[in-house]
Amino acid sequence: MKQINWGILGYARIAKNELIPAILEAPSASLYGIASRDSGKREEARSLFPFEKVYETYEALLEDENIQAVYIPLPNALHKEWAVKAMEKGKHVLCEKPLALSEHEVKEMTEVSEMYGVLLMEAFMYRYTPRMKKVMEIVGSGVLGEIRHIDSSFRFYLDRPNSIKMKKELGGGALYDVGCYPVSFANLLLKEEPQDLFVSSVMEEGVDIETSVLLTYSHGVTASLHCGFNAYGVNSSEILGTKGRLVIPDTFLEEEGALTFYHEGKVETISVPGCRRYMLEVEDFSQAVIEKSRPLITLQESLLQARVMDRILRSIYK
Repeated sequence: MKQINWGILGYARIAKNELIPAILEAPSASLYGIASRDSGKREEARSLFPFEKVYETYEALLEDENIQAVYIPLPNALHKEWAVKAMEKGKHVLCEKPLALSEHEVKEMTEVSEMYGVLLMEAFMYRYTPRMKKVMEIVGSGVLGEIRHIDSSFRFYLDRPNSIKMKKELGGGALYDVGCYPVSFANLLLKEEPQDLFVSSVMEEGVDIETSVLLTYSHGVTASLHCGFNAYGVNSSEILGTKGRLVIPDTFLEEEGALTFYHEGKVETISVPGCRRYMLEVEDFSQAVIEKSRPLITLQESLLQARVMDRILRSIYK
């Protein structure tokens, strides 16, 4: 089986805990190199994972012609810079969410992707779960009727001191960190930009630590989206239609669980299996590179995502 050689730009927590194991597990992927400016992190990576090369700079990794695809887990404010540098070296890029800090940046990245003929994808791993596939199957079947309201929340309690999530200059804040998931979920279901929105935020150290958004779409559809890292964790969603209601616990997670479907006075429990969402993401992207096809998440989706995020951010940081 053909495999794509992957390089990692930065030995971040998510790379160590999720993406590196995913690359090692994915049939069409091979972990070739890891770049870190921290000697201690380079030594740790060497001791924990099997791969070919370690690099002291990101530039050195990008110069290596043995690497076809790059994963970027860097702070949000660095996504555009290093994605562009990677694509200019002919590398396909899987970049952590948010793809960039604004729609303008996403447009520029899209242009570079097209110019160099390489893939660029925003890493919304939740899209690969059986849970999400079942949700889309139910919505697509019409049993919910017309969607009238979406509610979605992603919160956790941030107790790590000096976290980059609290640094505005690095693209910190709850909306960028976890709020992008409910926004993505609403975009996936409605596939349009809201006509109007109202935003309420709690600020601390120059970033939002809690944000709620009420959005109004065409045909009277509404959505309430919530995020934060100042309270106990919540990860759940609900879709309300004219004929039924679907409750989705653990919306953005990969563990097995169950959806609850309310319809015609009855309550149905729908089991969903667990999965390895990061591995499925890496495998899909690797296959897209090999087959010269399109991965699951398109840049058109990322442009809509960035456009909606921009509108919310303008209200937060007005």
